[in-house]
Formats: sequence, C-alpha cells, structure tokens
Amino acid sequence: MKSLKLISSAIAMLICFVSMAQERTITGTVTDQSNLPLPGVQITIKGTKKYAQTNFEGNYSIQAKTGDALVFSFIGMDSRTFYVNTSNIINVVLKENSAQLQEVVVVGYGTSESNSDYSARSYERAERRREKKEAKQAAKSVIAGTQITQANKQYMPSQNIIIRGNAPISPKNEPLYIIDGVPAKANQMAKINPNDIKDLKVLKDLDATSIYGSKASNGVVVISTKNEMYKNLSEKELDKKLNIMPIPVEPTQEDYDSFIENAFESPKTAPLSTFSIDVDNASYTNIRRFLNNGQQVPKDAVRVEEMVNFFKYTYPQPKDEHPFSINTEVSDSPWNANNKIVKIGLQGKNIPTEDLPASNLVFLIDVSGSMAEMNKLPLLKQSLKILVNELRPKDKVAIVVYAGAAGMVLPPTSGDEKKTIIDALDKLQSGGSTAGGAGIELAYKTATENFIKDGNNRVILATDGDFNVGSASNADMEKLIEEKRKTGVFLTCLGYGMGNYKDSKMEILADKGNGNYAYIDNIQEANRFLGKEFKGSMFAIAKDVKIQIEFNPKQVQAYRLIGYENRKLRPEDFKNDAIDAGELGSNHTVTALYEIIPAGAKSDYLAEQPDDLKYTKTEASTNNYSNELATIKFRYKKPDGDKSIEMVQVIANKSVALEKSSDDMKFSSAVAWFGLKLRDSKLIKDKSSEEIVKLAKQGNSNDGEGYKAEFIRLVETSKQYN
Repeated sequence: MKSLKLISSAIAMLICFVSMAQERTITGTVTDQSNLPLPGVQITIKGTKKYAQTNFEGNYSIQAKTGDALVFSFIGMDSRTFYVNTSNIINVVLKENSAQLQEVVVVGYGTSESNSDYSARSYERAERRREKKEAKQAAKSVIAGTQITQANKQYMPSQNIIIRGNAPISPKNEPLYIIDGVPAKANQMAKINPNDIKDLKVLKDLDATSIYGSKASNGVVVISTKNEMYKNLSEKELDKKLNIMPIPVEPTQEDYDSFIENAFESPKTAPLSTFSIDVDNASYTNIRRFLNNGQQVPKDAVRVEEMVNFFKYTYPQPKDEHPFSINTEVSDSPWNANNKIVKIGLQGKNIPTEDLPASNLVFLIDVSGSMAEMNKLPLLKQSLKILVNELRPKDKVAIVVYAGAAGMVLPPTSGDEKKTIIDALDKLQSGGSTAGGAGIELAYKTATENFIKDGNNRVILATDGDFNVGSASNADMEKLIEEKRKTGVFLTCLGYGMGNYKDSKMEILADKGNGNYAYIDNIQEANRFLGKEFKGSMFAIAKDVKIQIEFNPKQVQAYRLIGYENRKLRPEDFKNDAIDAGELGSNHTVTALYEIIPAGAKSDYLAEQPDDLKYTKTEASTNNYSNELATIKFRYKKPDGDKSIEMVQVIANKSVALEKSSDDMKFSSAVAWFGLKLRDSKLIKDKSSEEIVKLAKQGNSNDGEGYKAEFIRLVETSKQYN
C-alpha cells in the first residue's frame, strides 16, 4: 500500500514537472505611465536568447514556461521583470528613467555620450499624437550598401536608398528617414545640401525597430545637419525650407472603369431620360482618401452621383403606401449662368429597428496576402465588429474567407453570441492568393442554405477587389454575380486599401448583385456606414428602382443628367422587370441632378440641330403645357417582389433664384460642382474653388456629424492639386 502511494506521488510530481516545462503563449500590452502603447519594447526570457518585441499598438506575444522570468526593456525606461505563473496575460507599465535620458544616447551598435536632443520615445509620441516630432537617437556605424555622394552633389529623388540585409517587405524597400530629429520623406532628404550635413548614420534590423518601432522595419537613415537647421520643423515647414512644391502622385496599380461624361441632349430627338438610382457613395470616400494623402484624384475615380449621395438631405417621410417620397426643386445653375438645375430627391421610409426583418448575413472576407496592410484586414476586422454590435438575437452571421481557396470559419451564429463572432474575426490572418470567385460561390451557397423567407438575406463582401485567381476578369465576375442575384440574396461590397485597389470590380459586383458599395478609408467611415446608417446600408425597402423623365420641349432646349453615366438605361428598359436597377434602404435618401438649357437661352453647349428627316417626323404636342417643365416616373419592386409598381409626378415650370433655393439645393449643387471640376468637365465654365466653398457654406445646415464641414475643408485643400 505504501509503495502504491509513493508511485502515485511520483506520477503527480512528474505531471507537475511536465506541465511546468510545457511552453505556452504569453501575451499582453506594454504602455507608459500615460497609458500610451510603447512600440519596440524588447521582451527577453532571462537566461536565454529568446526574445520578442511589441508592435505599433504595444502588443506582444512570446512562448514561455511557468517560472520563466520575462524582462521588459525599452530605451529611456526602467526595465521590469515579471515571472510567468498560471496566467497567460501579462500587461506591463514602464516608467521613465530620466537620468538615463539626460546622460546617454543609445545607438544602433553601442552607446555614446551626446548632447543631442534626439529621443526615440519623443519620436514615438510624435507618431501617436502628431504633436512632437523629435528623436534623440542616432546610429554609430554606416553599414554596407549605403552610398554617400560627393560634397558638391545632391541626392536625386529618383535614386532609391536600399539598406542591404533587410527583407523586402515593400517594392522599394525604402527606409525611414530622420533629419535633425524630424521624420522625413525621401524627396526631402534628397533636397538637403551635402555641405550642410554634419553626420549620416544608418540603423537596420532589431537596432532600428527597437528604437523607432515598426515603421523602421526597412532600416533608418539618420541625418544630423550643422547647427541642427531643420530641428522641430513640421513636414510642411520642412518642405517650405527645402523649397519643395507638392507633387501630385498618380496611383499606378489602382483600377477604375473609364466613362464619358453625359452630354446635353434635345428633348425633341431624345424625349426620355432613363436611369437606375444609385445609393453608393464609395467614390466620395475614395476621393477623400486621395485628397487627405495629398494625391491627385484620378478622373475615372470621380462618380459625381456618389459624391452627391454621400450626404443626407432633409426630404420629408412618405405619407402614402409607397416606400419613398418624391421631392423636386428647380433653381439656377451655379457654374453656367444661363442654365437651370433640376433636383430630384427620394426619401426612404424610416422603419424602426425592432420592426426590421431578421437578418441572414454572410461575411465574405478576403484574407489573401494583399490584405496584410494596416488599412486593409486590420481595419476590416474592426469595421465588421461595429456591424456585429448592431445585431439582434434573431439575426445570424456566418463567416466565409478566401485566399488561395475558400472556406467557412464560422457557421451561422446567432447575433446574441457577439463574443463568438468577434473572436472568429480576431483570428483571421492574411496570406496567399485571391480566389474571389470561389469565395463568392461558397458565401452565396451558405446564404441560400440558411435563407429566411421575408428576411434580410445578404452577403457582405470585404476586400481590396484584387481578385487574381479563378474568375478574374470583370466580365466573368459580372456573369457570376448576375447568376447569384437570382437567389434573392442581396450584396454589400466594402472596399479597403490603396495602391492596388480595384474599384472597377467592386462597382460591378455591387451594381449587378442587388447591392450597394462603400469604400472604408478609416474607422470613422466604418462607424458611419455600418453603425449609424446600419438600417439604410443593410435593409432594402425597395429594389430595382428606376427613374424616367420626359422634359417639355416647349420649356427645355436641352438637358443632361449629371453623373449616373454607368447607371443609364434604355427607354424600353423602364418597364422591363427583368432589367436590374438600384436598391433603396430604410431611411435612405437618393438625389439626382439635371442641368437644363431653357427654351430661348443661348448656350455654347448646344449641339448642331440635325436636318429635317425625310421619312420620320418628330413633332411636339399641340398642347402647350406652359406650367409643366417635365413629367417624372418611378418604378420599383418590393424587396421580395418580381413585379414593379409605377409612380408619376409632374415637375412644375417654376424656378427660384439660387440664393433663395433650399440649403439642400445649394449644398448638393456645390458637391456636384466640385465633382465636375475634379473630372475636368468641359461642360462647366466656372471652376473656382472659392465659389464652390462659398456655395457649400451657404447650404451647410443639419450637419450634426460634421461631414459637410469636412467636405468644405477638402475643397479648400484641393486647391493646390487642381
């Protein structure tokens, strides 16, 4: 009996030793005393060569055993040691070592005494807060692979600096530049007179990232000038001192469908104008991204109707059985003095959230290698968490991903299991090619298998649009998505990223798949589209909404639809229920603008009138209809319907001066004006940014979220690029 107890004790001790010796993943966050995350903190297992580093958000992960001593060290901070116990999470707060910062500068290959004001921690705070732009670090050795020109020559901007020994994580493998403690760009470094340089030093690998964080993963070039002539300058001040003018940058790998601007047409030869509504607003947020990055906006990226429809207007709620109200207004054209603008506004019915049907959602997420950047998959995951928080218990979500192949990572899960859904999102990582077609097939299969009758059945595709495996061409994608539309499943496309962004594919998918399309340029936009406007974005109250307008030739010489170039339909498509059109969401607004040349007005934009036809005569009605400018018709289907319903309304021949028009007319006209300017339209005479800003300010009302004020700032910013 005694021997049995000894054996049991030995087994228990053995299990204990094994469990203690077993490595597990230890994670946590390292911050300073002001609770700011610290990138580049080194975590070392004492007595070993194993180490890890915190990322830009201060997070780390390391394999360790119970009893291991983890040493947390960072330049300018007191090191701290923590022992691994039963918990897998160790969060650490590091304190400043002021004496060390006052006396020592730690450099890439050793330490040296210095009176320099460089501080790596100041640099990190500058990046985090965008307030301070100093760094106190420098390098002690110049490594192989960096060339310095002769004293009488300057660096050329076209000559890339590549630090040998670094992994090529970007096409240019460009290092981080620091000039007198100021983070700088390559073109700024190239403008420095070599005679002004006191010292040039280089860091690479761990020595670079431990000082400057993840942005130094390609190495750091540190330049000190005589008398520190560029110290404490902002980026714009540095540009000005180096005499650098802003250079518009055209993206080379982004893909946009080209189209020709709508021309003026005569109501005598083209009596009907027909188009599908468009609730997308991806073009505006994409344009915002270009302007905020100081880049030239590609003309084909500008879809004026999507810019106008980014903003919400104060149209009344519908009062009859139809799901939307119709609102029209006529005023002066701000860019062509003799012309008029006709505004058509639709207001979708606002359905209370509790009355909305149950949702069957499938997140279709691109996890290919191209999604690795911070403004792609990481932003995507945070965006979808906002949507998850809007779900109700009766809603359900499945997650399908695709890279080299497609797979399901979360089966349909109730909306009240938010932690389960969010955990599945957090585990997603990028890598591989992009089998977009396979992903679409699996997502729609999942949605149809869990179809909710009279519910909101929708695939939400989140990607940069860079499909390069399987169904790759736009024609293939269009054919595939049109086939899937027949299932009754709606589609929402969320676009992310820059540089290789494929807007053309995203727009085709949304247009042909009973869908809508948004470009998410930041977390604020995700919160707007997926949070605040969740009902309008995710719940259709009418589908295949078409508009057809007939202008009275007695009152109108010529007309043109502003924007909607890729939404135009043939007149016979209006009554053809097999023709797809746009969807309208709960409480959504849609705005369309026409520019007209009134009868009798002189215009440089009028086309030559054709000769009288021999066999065909087009004669105006003998009725004058002097009080009518146009007749407008709408057709729509219920979300689960197949037969369209028609509405008709007359637009009165009544115009008001622009200064007396509604705020909605002023602001929507200003947005359209700016879009036409960005497209370099040949049909507008006045392209003054000052006048656009003036009109937008006059129409800026009901702007609780500040989006209209932001637009005004964008127009002002764009002056230097247009």
